[in-house]
Amino acid sequence: MDKIRWGILSTGGIARKFAEGLQFLDDAELLAVGSRSKQAAEEFGDQYGVPRRYASYAELANDPDLDAIYIATPHPLHHENSLLCLQANKAVLCEKPFMINAAQAAEVIDYAVSHRLFLMEAMWTRFLPAMVRLRELLAAKAIGEVRIVQADFSFRTALDPQNRLFNLELGGGALLDAGIYPVSMASMVFGTPAKIVNISHLGETGADEQTAVILGYEQGQLAVLTTATRTAGPQEVVIRGTEGYIKIENWLGASQLQIVRPGQPPELINLPLEGNGYNYEAAEVMRCLRTGQTESMVMPLEESLTLMRTLDTIRSSIGLKYPGE
Repeated sequence: MDKIRWGILSTGGIARKFAEGLQFLDDAELLAVGSRSKQAAEEFGDQYGVPRRYASYAELANDPDLDAIYIATPHPLHHENSLLCLQANKAVLCEKPFMINAAQAAEVIDYAVSHRLFLMEAMWTRFLPAMVRLRELLAAKAIGEVRIVQADFSFRTALDPQNRLFNLELGGGALLDAGIYPVSMASMVFGTPAKIVNISHLGETGADEQTAVILGYEQGQLAVLTTATRTAGPQEVVIRGTEGYIKIENWLGASQLQIVRPGQPPELINLPLEGNGYNYEAAEVMRCLRTGQTESMVMPLEESLTLMRTLDTIRSSIGLKYPGE
């Protein structure tokens, strides 16, 4: 494959970030975009130089020249859109959260696995150079045995009942939209939790506006996670070990790690981004396609399924259900 030919399904803000990311990959070609309206597809195509513009998702999925499709719709549509593209024999990179619930995730994963098609959750932060280096440091026990992960992704935004952050029809709530990042961070470090404790505040639309979660693990490790859409937060990660801790500020676009060990000056590791960060997950998809892999071991399908189960458990405890569940 000289170039991997991409299609983007939907034209919203996250689709635009992905299109910008592809521009930093010489071996990627953004060939097509699909929208529910011709006008939106044309405007997106004009902005990013996309030659093929489709007025339906089905037309995009059935373009015979596409190698991979990035799904950028709101998460209640991920299940339907992923199956549409997989049934057209396309590799799929689906925006996080992977699906609305674990049942949907299991169905899509089963289809991809049984048909030997590539599928990956687009957890873009996991592929950043800082996160690659973090995994190396933890594997080398740079801070000893890791015991606690603290992670926050919180922000203050205006209440708009029709906005996807608050509208249950669009999968609204801090947990699925923003909280997936801290939960995924804990999963990357510790794996599957043995115990889940959480508390949330539900706003006037019924969506959670802030949620705190404590995950417990078999060897006694803890993950302390916070997320919010109506409350500002530090948006930082602190990974605490027996011989020091690693701090990551502004971790969703992290370009620096700070290692702090008792009695020593802090050690800074600079890992600047190339592109806008979304290029790294696209590069991983293309690497997998070229090597014949149907999933990425950096973001494996079983982990995406486990993450959805964790989110399901948290939502069940606070009585948060979405239409159709």
